[in-house]
Amino acid sequence: MKYLHSFKRILLSLLLLTGVMGTAVPAVASSSEDGKVDVKEIVLGHMSDSYEWHITTWNGHHISIPLPVIVKGEQGGWQVFSSARFHESEDGVYNGFYLNEEKNGKIYEITATGESVRPWDFSITKDVVQIWIVVFIMLAVFISSARWYKNRTVESSAPRGFVGLVEMFVMSIHDDLILPAVGKKQVKRYAPYLLTVFFFIFITNLLGLLPIFPGGANITGNINITFFLALCTMLLVNVFGNKEYWMEILWPPVPTWLKCPVPMMPIIELFGIFTKPFALMVRLFANMMGGHAIILSLACVIFITCQLGAVIGGPLTVVSVILMIFMNCLELLVAFIQAYVFTLLSAVFIGFAHPEHEHAHK
Repeated sequence: MKYLHSFKRILLSLLLLTGVMGTAVPAVASSSEDGKVDVKEIVLGHMSDSYEWHITTWNGHHISIPLPVIVKGEQGGWQVFSSARFHESEDGVYNGFYLNEEKNGKIYEITATGESVRPWDFSITKDVVQIWIVVFIMLAVFISSARWYKNRTVESSAPRGFVGLVEMFVMSIHDDLILPAVGKKQVKRYAPYLLTVFFFIFITNLLGLLPIFPGGANITGNINITFFLALCTMLLVNVFGNKEYWMEILWPPVPTWLKCPVPMMPIIELFGIFTKPFALMVRLFANMMGGHAIILSLACVIFITCQLGAVIGGPLTVVSVILMIFMNCLELLVAFIQAYVFTLLSAVFIGFAHPEHEHAHK
């Protein structure tokens, strides 16, 4: 089918970008004062959020896109300015605000007493811009696909090309994942959320593998993002769970001595309300962060060994490139698997909140 060949071409293009360009970008990303490659700064700098979008470093000059800073300080109220202002002064201070490198590069304010305090920070950071890019991509993909269905003249005609690829993804996730876990009666209620979560995670994972703008941000490797996604699932499960669900938590079907006088099982079930979304959060965060760290570390090996000489650096460079290509292939698979697993577990937890559907199918 044509859309399968298109999908293969897309994956091949992503692989070439991540495999070839991934070796070039870290090469000039950062170096210490003695000229050696600073592996820690490269890896942590790529995976952490920032107030500018760093592109590369050329001849000692950082090429980056400054982002807007929106803060509310204790002295001057709300202030909006470009993050490039921090680099215009020698001490890095602008209107009393500065980037505290000891606190992961977060913005701090110097008060009248000389203390450093954390202001209200609503800045547009790199991760925020990446999320907006993902949102625009999702809107463009699904609105264009919806227009095709709206404008088609023959009802029996099947979509082709890009729309067919989108339909294949949507129907496979809907029919093979969401429907069996949630149930027929609740699938229309929860399918929009679960499909949105799947494609959001999948697209962000793919963009995270691109080393150049508009990709490269480590969204799903940011525990704040995975915490919010897990929180949304927890609220859907517990706010909309029916009485049978809460009955199994507060008075589970176990021997009475496990529930009274010491409510052992109800306490364990109540802990499960928080441990399930915690597992969602940590699973997605750890897998994506670990994959990014390994790829960047392998890229740094090339430039570290090259400083030791051509005899040692040549063979190790070939080995590192091969391992990087393998890891990028693996990360393409992991990008889909992690989105699939997060959606699957969310659907299963939502299905547990409506246990009567399970009995209805039996």
